[in-house]
Amino acid sequence: MGPVPNLPAEPDDDLDSYVGLDARTAEERARARGWTTVRSLPPGAIITMEYVRGRIDFEVDDGTVKRCWRG
Repeated sequence: MGPVPNLPAEPDDDLDSYVGLDARTAEERARARGWTTVRSLPPGAIITMEYVRGRIDFEVDDGTVKRCWRG
């Protein structure tokens, strides 16, 4: 069995702080805080549920972040 990789830590971030922001501001803030993948999705989007370390997801409705979660 090979060694377990040393994965970088995810940003220590308050996900609730993104709710209510416009999508562009939220995306820029997430990248500045160290998220490697930023994904904006419309409400009800069908997505895969695999966990991706370093990814932050936004549910965006009418240009505003309504919900936010890791991975």
